[in-house]
Amino acid sequence: MIAGSFRAMGTMVSVTTHHSDGIEPVRELFDHVERVCSRFEPTSELSVLNVSGAARASRTLSAALQAAQEMERRTDGLVTPGVGRRLIDWGYNRSFELVEGLPEIPTSAHRSGSWHLHDRDVTLNDGVLLDLGGTAKGWACDQAVESGLAVMVSAGGDLRSTDPELLARIVDPMHGEAGVVHVGVGALATSTVGKRTWKAGVTRAHHIIDPRSGDPAVTPISTASAVCATAVEAEAAAKAILMLGSEGLRWADSKSWIHGALAVWHDGSVYATTDMAVAA
Repeated sequence: MIAGSFRAMGTMVSVTTHHSDGIEPVRELFDHVERVCSRFEPTSELSVLNVSGAARASRTLSAALQAAQEMERRTDGLVTPGVGRRLIDWGYNRSFELVEGLPEIPTSAHRSGSWHLHDRDVTLNDGVLLDLGGTAKGWACDQAVESGLAVMVSAGGDLRSTDPELLARIVDPMHGEAGVVHVGVGALATSTVGKRTWKAGVTRAHHIIDPRSGDPAVTPISTASAVCATAVEAEAAAKAILMLGSEGLRWADSKSWIHGALAVWHDGSVYATTDMAVAA
């Protein structure tokens, strides 16, 4: 087994593999997905689409958009890439380490807008800008494992595995370790309002934009995690649980594609769905 790590998509990516070429093919995959799907790189395919408003997408971009479209459907629009313009309004207009914050809370009335994908043809309506950050990261993890390039890939809270014995620690930024869960052959994702934060006037903003308000999500949950079959699914589930707040775990329990979920409240309390096996 070969293990290694590299930096991509604004985070550290950890890889274990049996591949004869080591982790380099996974690095190349992540670099390719980032070149296509980054909203911070002006020449990326996604950035060009956001400027033009319509395009015929490459196979990589269309596949990532198909994944995002499906997660938007499953979460009734709660997890959508259509919040890109609102992220910019709130000051997240560049790679996170360069975000400087805002002197005041934005007053723009922008909300998430509609977008359409048919075959590989993409149309953005109502001046919408797409952000594929979370989806693209999870999708890259899934592609690396499903293509046989890796046994496990973990990237900024998204993890995909084919190791039946794999356990993963869930850590809340404010309260520390919340538990250890069995991932096995499947995926785990964690979403939190405790990282990627910055000041906007007198308030603290974060990167989880609730499309219902156009603002950073206001929620009693500090960190939400979900176990699913794929990292794309787990990433969307964790975000939806966080935004749904006190109803999040009940919602997760009702979805057959979510195999288990855990949430850490701002006061440090930890709750989980009935099918989430947690070893504290």
